[in-house]
Amino acid sequence: MTSRHATRALIAGGVLLALYPAVRPWGDMTVDREGTAFASVAWPLAHLAAVAGFALVAVGLLGLRDALSDGPGAGAARAALGTWWLGTALVLPYYGAEAFALHTLGTRGDVDPALVEAIRMGAVQVTVFGVGLAAFAVAGVLAAVAVLRSGVLPRWGGAAFAVGFALYLPQFFAAPELRIAHGVLVAAGCVLLGAAVAAYAPPGTRSRRVTSARAASSSSGG
Repeated sequence: MTSRHATRALIAGGVLLALYPAVRPWGDMTVDREGTAFASVAWPLAHLAAVAGFALVAVGLLGLRDALSDGPGAGAARAALGTWWLGTALVLPYYGAEAFALHTLGTRGDVDPALVEAIRMGAVQVTVFGVGLAAFAVAGVLAAVAVLRSGVLPRWGGAAFAVGFALYLPQFFAAPELRIAHGVLVAAGCVLLGAAVAAYAPPGTRSRRVTSARAASSSSGG
């Protein structure tokens, strides 16, 4: 995984995670409008944008792991990647239910608030979803620790990323405006982490380039 690909994945993932709350209809905040929100084509599209965003962030963290594979931040980077994949596996079923089950109810025009509550708040799904979001928070902190321990990546590259995903669970209880603002924060964290990965040059790269340039010069001048 090259740093260029990792950076692109993190930026794209951040943009999609920002689009999720920005595009998502918020009519479901009141019972009398939730059917219209669920029926909107924007409803599944917004949730699928989040699904793609989580997957792309995983690709970006794979690049972070590869970039720091021989450095002091390698262990934390590996742990961040593994924990992120765990979180992704746990949250995607919930996003699938939101994107498809609720959308189907909305398009049929027979939204039952009790059924919506059962789909969203059943003990199993809420527990799995909550653990998945907690895993995202842990992965964000581990990524920031990896950046800090690396000694070569800009420290700010991991800080915003960690804060954004540490707040991912609490932001679900916030007003729409705050959730949209949180999406912007997540996007900024992903972009900054991507920029940090892009700026990374593995130890010895510079010296190898100098040696290669000298060898080429000697060869052409001989």
